[in-house]
Amino acid sequence: MPLPNDFQFSQANLQDYVDCPRRFYLRYVRRLAWPALEAEPAIENERHRQQGEAFHRLVHQVLSGISPERLSRAITEENLVRWWHNYLEKGPADLPELRHPEIVLSAPLNDHRLVAKYDLIAVDPGLRAIILDWKTFRKQPQREWLAARLQTRVYPYLLVQAGSQLNGGQPLQPQQVDMVYWFANFPRDPERFAYDEAQCEADGGYLASLIEEIKSLGEADFLLTTQERRCRYCVYRSLCRRGVRASAFSEAEDEPGLADEFDIPLDFEQIAEIEY
Repeated sequence: MPLPNDFQFSQANLQDYVDCPRRFYLRYVRRLAWPALEAEPAIENERHRQQGEAFHRLVHQVLSGISPERLSRAITEENLVRWWHNYLEKGPADLPELRHPEIVLSAPLNDHRLVAKYDLIAVDPGLRAIILDWKTFRKQPQREWLAARLQTRVYPYLLVQAGSQLNGGQPLQPQQVDMVYWFANFPRDPERFAYDEAQCEADGGYLASLIEEIKSLGEADFLLTTQERRCRYCVYRSLCRRGVRASAFSEAEDEPGLADEFDIPLDFEQIAEIEY
């Protein structure tokens, strides 16, 4: 098995595997830093990343008790101003008052750990828990695409497995959990996914089988994706001989799924693990 015993699985690296096993191998097994651009122009791509990160920081700060007025004075970029205004004026409503921003949960799964960092978990102990995830996509993705993402499966499943300390010491029941994607550019159109026992059981089985499949592969078994459109925004495309130039950033969100390549990356080696 090419993976180290202490390797931690997340929605991000599992999504990489599902999208392209070879990309998973290059990124997480070989740990190659391939210096290709994800998209052109590079400046626009980088600005989008920085603005997305800044928005997440702003929401974290206001949820941590810093006044919105104080934070607003430091915002000057047009996109960030709009997203911030949308959050303050049209942000998620009807949330439980007990809120845990930027929290990391982990739980064992198939002799490894499954780990996730949540933008926000809001809990009414004994009654309900809502997972909030902030997205700064320029184009709102289809619900079907979101439903198929590993994030939509990993986050609720892991909260059920590892969220008892957020629920007064009692395990959360799947039917008590909802996941909500809130879009900074489309504040009135969040997507909510209710959870239940059947989905939780299906997710647990699927994630366990996915991890076992990854662990069973040898180096030559991590094959290139057959969906070559994914290669247009992959940093390893030239290494895999799937093209040299990056596709235009403006085209990325014309196809559902490609926009998520610009989501904020998460390095769990830089985050202290929280176990429940």
